[in-house]
Amino acid sequence: MNISMKTTVLDYKIELLEERIGNTPLQKIEHVFQKPGVQLFAKLEWDQLGGSVKARPAFEIIKQAIVKGKLGQGQSLLDATSGNTGIAYAIIGDELGIPVTICLPQNASKERVELLEKYNAEIIFTSPFGSTDESQEKAFELASENPDRYFYANQYANENNWKAHYLNTGKEIYEQTKGSVTHFVAGLGTTGTFTGAGTRLKEYNQDIQIISLQPEIAMHGLEGWKHMETAKVPKIYRPELADNSLRVSTEEAYALLEEVFYNESLLISPSAAANLAGAIKVAQSLDSGTVVTVFPDNADKYSEVLETIFNKEKNGTVLN
Repeated sequence: MNISMKTTVLDYKIELLEERIGNTPLQKIEHVFQKPGVQLFAKLEWDQLGGSVKARPAFEIIKQAIVKGKLGQGQSLLDATSGNTGIAYAIIGDELGIPVTICLPQNASKERVELLEKYNAEIIFTSPFGSTDESQEKAFELASENPDRYFYANQYANENNWKAHYLNTGKEIYEQTKGSVTHFVAGLGTTGTFTGAGTRLKEYNQDIQIISLQPEIAMHGLEGWKHMETAKVPKIYRPELADNSLRVSTEEAYALLEEVFYNESLLISPSAAANLAGAIKVAQSLDSGTVVTVFPDNADKYSEVLETIFNKEKNGTVLN
């Protein structure tokens, strides 16, 4: 196969992948929150390739690296992740024939590890106590020592992370609410969703309020979230974009999991529950408005969440 034919096949595969990313449903939250004059919606981001919001930045990062010649033949894509971005990288890489190497904290859920292995990603585990900060350090070390072997995607500093949400997520929210969105609420991890969607929404209407969410304390159980005062701050983070910033505890997020399942028929992840907890706080403070948040993924990759909802033996009760 000649070079032009290879390019054509690769371009075609990229186009097919792009059709499977984004355009996720906007779900009205009708039961766990109710207040006259105020609406609350969530983007169901698991309804796309890889089952999480991270399909958006992972695809844009890989696509732009290929287009700009930064990800060459024989190179591996390398990055640090808490799981979902790595899974998206692995699926896309498997489709495009690009090797993927992931630096991952050792306490990542078994479901995430199994998915990474399923899609042939090489996993380099880092300490369960160092979070993704330590994983980033390991990825940087590997990339520095082997510049020809790896393309270091560095999602925490890669402009294509937030641009994926600027180009699509923010646009989708505005169009799906028919321009009625008044508040956008997002937790901070890589900060790509917050930065990208928030920037786009502000361009549509400066009066739209952008609210960032962080864990209440440094030692928290919200996978993928960052406590900015104590964590390595992503280079793409734009704190000035936030009109307000709220704190969410691990406990209040987990308390919502069962309530959302039984009242909204949605099996959400802890990070989705944390986003919802913050969005409810915002919605409760309003007399009128439309609040939108993002459910990054569902509970498919969190066996402990399923145990929390369906097995109450730890609390002395069992669900019938």
